[in-house]
Amino acid sequence: MVFLDVVFYAFTVVVFIQVIFYIFFFGKFAFLKPIKKRPNNIEVSVIVCAKNEAENLKNFLPSIISQDYTSFEIVLINDASHDDTLEVMEAFSEKHSNIKIVDVKNTEAFWANKKYALTLGIKASKHNYLLFTDADCKPVSKYWISEMSSHFSNEKSIVLGYGAYSKIKKSFLNKLIRFETLTTAIHYFSFANLGLPYMGVGRNLAYTKNEFFKANGFVSHIKVRSGDDDLFINQIASKTNTAICISNEGFTESIPETTFKNWFNQKRRHISTANYYKLKHKISLAVIYITNLLFWFFAFILLVTLHYWPIVVALLLLKIIVQFTVIGASCKKLNEKDLLLLIPFLEIFLIVFQLAIFINNLISKPNHWK
Repeated sequence: MVFLDVVFYAFTVVVFIQVIFYIFFFGKFAFLKPIKKRPNNIEVSVIVCAKNEAENLKNFLPSIISQDYTSFEIVLINDASHDDTLEVMEAFSEKHSNIKIVDVKNTEAFWANKKYALTLGIKASKHNYLLFTDADCKPVSKYWISEMSSHFSNEKSIVLGYGAYSKIKKSFLNKLIRFETLTTAIHYFSFANLGLPYMGVGRNLAYTKNEFFKANGFVSHIKVRSGDDDLFINQIASKTNTAICISNEGFTESIPETTFKNWFNQKRRHISTANYYKLKHKISLAVIYITNLLFWFFAFILLVTLHYWPIVVALLLLKIIVQFTVIGASCKKLNEKDLLLLIPFLEIFLIVFQLAIFINNLISKPNHWK
């Protein structure tokens, strides 16, 4: 009984921590009213780095070309592709004068390093305001550039956007991928809203060329194959220079993985970069994950043994109600409302999935950038 008492009190503390996070951290983002910004009409360079993305460029590049924006160029980076990526880029370039191609060859020092390719693309861009997305992404509206760039100001030189994944009907994996994307977005938007920005996603991210060169680009983590988006933002973002774009017209949408194996390998690469975050960010994210894990673990033990079960059920419901309220508002804000009713199941699967990734990353290093 002493052991179960310890578990019960630990469970109570975990619930308290979780409720604090949801109400005071994530809740402030969930109920944040989007501020409609006036278009800046600044000149923007849209940068797309592609490696063996010929088909995706054919499908998605037109949605960037057709953006309703006064002045922008598109910098297409061919990162040593061995398919028809370069030929597809050249075909688009012949028809559109605002497309610039940067053809990157592999070098021994930077073999298969996306950061090297991106650096060359950034140097080749002619505008100070840079907007990044991937070759398998498409803006959800023709006002994507306008919405993202509207958040730049004299103080704000970084803009964090939302990069959603397209929906696949009757696919649990798709819902799990989108739930993970949603929770990650809630985390980085919430922390940025509180003045503690720690990451962004390369599917929808903007910053100035001045910020890039002031930080010496990716030099401080050039040997880390991943992290051209989150590690760089973790390095340069601050309370004063970072803005968030949560306007639906400023979102992008990407093709999700369709097998658990591919998604597992993709997330191994992403999660491995968290080891290089600033200590305060690593501690905060670890507390969120560990308390999530312990919440379900302790709840299972206490419910199976029926130890103080009425109080345990009450605490369980308290956390779930607060979670549903906050994530429900976030789902509505980020157009992911169909995930709401599955939150407890998706959360449990995601916790186990992330634990498996952590263990695998301890055993072996993940592969990077194709």
